[in-house]
Amino acid sequence: MEKQKKSFTQWLTTSITVRMLMVGILILVLLIPLSYIKSLIQERAYRQEEVVKEINQKWGNEVLLYGPVLKIPYQIHTTNKTWDDKTKSYIKETITTIKHAFFFPNTLDINANIESETLGRSIYESVVYTADMNIKGSFTTPSFETQDIAKKDILWNKATVIINSTNLKGIRSNLELKLGAQNYPLQSRYTQNSYTNTLETKFLKEESIPKENSIDFSLNLKINGSEQLRFIPVGRETNVAMTSNWASPSFDGNYLPDTKTKEISTDGFKANWTVLQINREFEQEFFGDLPQINSSAFGVKLLIPVDEYQKSERAAKYGYLVIALTFLVFFLIQTISKVHIHPFQYLMIGLALTMFYTLLISISEHSSFLQAYLISGTSVVALISIYSKAILKSFKFMSFIAASLAALYSFIFVIIQLENYALLVGSIGLFLILGTIMMISRKIDWKND
Repeated sequence: MEKQKKSFTQWLTTSITVRMLMVGILILVLLIPLSYIKSLIQERAYRQEEVVKEINQKWGNEVLLYGPVLKIPYQIHTTNKTWDDKTKSYIKETITTIKHAFFFPNTLDINANIESETLGRSIYESVVYTADMNIKGSFTTPSFETQDIAKKDILWNKATVIINSTNLKGIRSNLELKLGAQNYPLQSRYTQNSYTNTLETKFLKEESIPKENSIDFSLNLKINGSEQLRFIPVGRETNVAMTSNWASPSFDGNYLPDTKTKEISTDGFKANWTVLQINREFEQEFFGDLPQINSSAFGVKLLIPVDEYQKSERAAKYGYLVIALTFLVFFLIQTISKVHIHPFQYLMIGLALTMFYTLLISISEHSSFLQAYLISGTSVVALISIYSKAILKSFKFMSFIAASLAALYSFIFVIIQLENYALLVGSIGLFLILGTIMMISRKIDWKND
């Protein structure tokens, strides 16, 4: 009985199957601190978003311009019949209501020069800008024929011009719209339940209204904003020319700039858009209410080129792979060389591997991701290599483990940097790793387990 007990104990300490189960259980246990590290990265990223929003709100949020639009009120007459019991007949009453017609410009040309900079608070940064814009174009004679509105019901003397914007707070110049030979100051108007805010002129003078002939307009606008600058192509032909000193733009929205004129360099970018009425999904005039056509906007996002938290999160996603492959290397060395490695020693190695990610995120907040990755990777590889020398009692094995970890961290760094080819390079790399492990594991005698 004592002999059987001793044999079972020996089997527990020498069995390859038991070792594999032990390593697998330790890998599952180490997924717990890995999940906490991922939560920490997400928490820091969320904190960054909050600080960036706070910076942007104080400087000026994203800018979306909608206009100029010619606004002309008109009268609608409706007849209401009510029954009178005394006269035993219907009494007709004419009710007059005021509605508005909105006419988009015939041409709209916008020239925008964007001076960008980064504002920081503590360890966080946001990109902000000041846009100096020259807006010009022309209005053609409005047509009310489609609505069958009589000329006497058009209130020309109460016509105005409006411009909608998402960011009145960021405006840094007094706005005067030049319409023909007259200048009209723009004043803010309260808008309920609207994404944009309205700027409106006073009633236009007779000579400023395009009753019979087209009339030109121009406006200079200086505005502070953050992250995005977009326009809605309200002109029958809309032309936008944009220049900036920001070198990492992202052109988004419903229309992309002309590829022949687009230039991006380390000194900034230039871009031009031309949008015709036939390219849009809406017409040139609206009666009743001004529509919400923000989905037709186009423009540019000014992006901070490196997001350290995104890269740290991507690196942490490979944590289980690093732990599994490192444990597998130690397992193969243990099995082939007959060196005993205690489960506690596996646990210490696994914890050292998880420390890489806390070092990475904390150092990257104060330096570049590359520097943080080099410092964290070198520290962890050195720590595990020195520890393995004490365990395995072999300089050869220590060198092999150091080289394996260095190659693994280098491989993951390359995958993180790649975007279009990340899946391809990752698949090829994992295939080569699997092939190497299969070749090494041939030397293991599985029959004597």
